[in-house]
Amino acid sequence: MQVSVPDILSGTGRVSIVTETFPPEINGVAHTLSQLATGLSCLGNQIQLVRPRQGREQSPVKEDFETIYAPGLPIPGYKELRFGLPIKQRLLDAWQEQRPDVVYIATEGPLGSSALNAARKLNIPVASGFHTRFDHYTQHYGIGWLESITRGYLRRFHNRCQLTLVPTRELQEKLEGQGFQNTALVARGVDTQLFSPGRRDEGLRRDWGLMPHDMALIYIGRLAAEKNLKLAVEAWQETLHHTPSARLILVGDGPMRGALQKDYPDIIFCGMHRGESLARHYASGDLFLFPSLSETFGNVVIEAMASGLPVLGYRDAAVREYIRDGENGLSIERNNREAYIQATVELSQNHAQVMRMGKQARSDSQSLDWSNIHTRFAMLLNDIQEDPSHEPAPAYE
Repeated sequence: MQVSVPDILSGTGRVSIVTETFPPEINGVAHTLSQLATGLSCLGNQIQLVRPRQGREQSPVKEDFETIYAPGLPIPGYKELRFGLPIKQRLLDAWQEQRPDVVYIATEGPLGSSALNAARKLNIPVASGFHTRFDHYTQHYGIGWLESITRGYLRRFHNRCQLTLVPTRELQEKLEGQGFQNTALVARGVDTQLFSPGRRDEGLRRDWGLMPHDMALIYIGRLAAEKNLKLAVEAWQETLHHTPSARLILVGDGPMRGALQKDYPDIIFCGMHRGESLARHYASGDLFLFPSLSETFGNVVIEAMASGLPVLGYRDAAVREYIRDGENGLSIERNNREAYIQATVELSQNHAQVMRMGKQARSDSQSLDWSNIHTRFAMLLNDIQEDPSHEPAPAYE
C-alpha cells in the first residue's frame, strides 16, 4: 500500500505558524504573515497559528485559522502589542496529538524559542523568518551597547532552524556575512487591486487643506523613533520655505504621536487606518516620504508604489530593491540627511515629475503580485520537509 506524503506546494500539508503579531494588529509583520497564511490555506493546506492574545482582545476574536493562544506580557514602547511567553510543554502535547509537517517561526522571543525547542524535540522541520531588525532597534532606544549581543542571539536562534527566509537580496548578503546560515529569499507582495491610484479622494485632500495641485507629502506607518520621522518633519519644514502650500500627512500611531502633535500642530495626523480607508489615504498623497533606516523590508514602499506614489527613501531594504532613481522615485545614500531634505524640496516644486514617477511606480508594482510569493513560500517549506539535509546545532532545553 502506497502512503501519500503531505505536500505543501500541492496543498495537502499542515503548517504551524508561530508569531507574536497577527491581524487585527496593524503592522508590516502582521500583514505579511496574514498574506502568507492565507496563501498557504488557499492552496489547500491546514494552517495552525500559535500567538499571544493581544491586550485589546477581551475575548477570543474570530479566527480564520485554528489557533493556540499563549500568555503574553506588554512590549515596552509598544503598548498595543504583547510578546508571547514560552509554552513548550503545551506545544509538545498539541503537536504529538496532531503533528504539523513544518513549523514556521516568525518572531524570535520566548514563545518562538519554546516552539523551536518543541519542534526540534519532535524532529519537525523548522523554518524561520527574519522579519524585524531588532539588533538595529537598540540604537533608537538608548541601548546601543546591546546591538552585538542581540545580533548574536538572533544568529544562534536562526542557525538552529533548517532555513531562514529573508525579504531582500541585500539583507540576505548582510546576514550571511554575519554568520547566518541556510538563508533563502522570499520577497513581499502587494494587493494592486486594493492599493490603486483610482482610490484618490479629492474630498479627503480638501479636508487636509489642499487644492488640486498642492503637494501632499505623506508618511504611513508606525510613529516611533526607529522610523526616523524627525527627518521627514525637517524636510517638510524646509520645503515650506519654497512651497508654502505643501502639507505633511502622517497616517498611523505610535509613541511619538503625542510629542509630534504638540510640537508641530500644522502636521495632519490621520491616525490608524486599514483596508479601503488606508488605500484611500495612500492614493490621496503625492510623494511618499520614507526616511527609515531600520527596515528589514518596508511593505509601505510597495503599497505606495501600487497607489501611484513615487517613494523618497534611503537606499536600503525595499527602496534599494525596487526604487530606480528618477524613474519611480529617488533613493538617497544612507544617513545623508542634507541630500534627503534637498530632494524633498526639489521634488515638491516639480509636480509634473512627481506625477510621471508615480505612474511608473504604479506600473512597476504590477509584477509584485502575492500569488508568486505564496508559491515560493510553499516551495521552500516543502523543500525542508522533503530534504532536511541541513542539520542545525543540537537542541538545548
